[in-house]
Amino acid sequence: MTTDTAPGIPVTGAGADAALFERRGHVAVVTLNRPGALNAVNSALATAAGAALERAENDPDVRVVVVTGAGRAFCAGADLREIASGNRVDAPEHPDWGFAGLVQHWVAKPTVAAVNGFALGGGTEIVLACDLAVMDETAALGLPEVRRGLFAAAGGVIRLQRQIPLKIALEIALAGESVPAARALELGLVNLVAPAGTALAVALDLAERIAANAPLAVQASKRVVHRTYSAGSDWDDAVWRVNAEAAREVFGSRDAREGARAFAEKRQPRWEGR
Repeated sequence: MTTDTAPGIPVTGAGADAALFERRGHVAVVTLNRPGALNAVNSALATAAGAALERAENDPDVRVVVVTGAGRAFCAGADLREIASGNRVDAPEHPDWGFAGLVQHWVAKPTVAAVNGFALGGGTEIVLACDLAVMDETAALGLPEVRRGLFAAAGGVIRLQRQIPLKIALEIALAGESVPAARALELGLVNLVAPAGTALAVALDLAERIAANAPLAVQASKRVVHRTYSAGSDWDDAVWRVNAEAAREVFGSRDAREGARAFAEKRQPRWEGR
């Protein structure tokens, strides 16, 4: 596997080492990098993670983005010490990116959370914002905000009930209790549970399987799924208009012709992303 950077190269700018960027072939790895604080989110981490996501989005060689954490945690949520001191924990120049620079930061490319350790509060909200998730068998999710007089306002109470049954979502949000990996898999909150210590490796394998496919087709598939998910009936004209718009782009692409040609010639396709 080729890597175009040294492992864990910081994103440029002040405080940039709070998140690291690495490209492994066609997969970008964004690492939340405050292990001493269990990757709790402060302003530096939000800024650096958001910048890393932008870098991945704008790199034509990147097809999939994996988000993980350094050390023994994925993300412990917001840095409460920063909040108690009256400091902001978002990216000051990009409030539109949302919590951790990630939860409202749309990118066209698929995102995979590699949950290497516990991901509570905002950590779970990052997982919910990613398209796919792989979770270490020893890790846990949860929205404990109600135990601190808060609620999961970084997307937790918005996204959770869209991904699992309503009554279970309410139990998780209202009781504030942790959800172990096996239960998260059972509920469909994560795609795979990885043996201890292998979440990143398993997530990279999943990402590489996606990255092997035609980039335009993958991105169009993601876009149509998200844009039609909350629509009404699948017989409604509106959802078919979204589908038709994507089909015009993908079916008329060079990659579509290459896919058919490669099949006919019994060889692996060479994608151009156009």
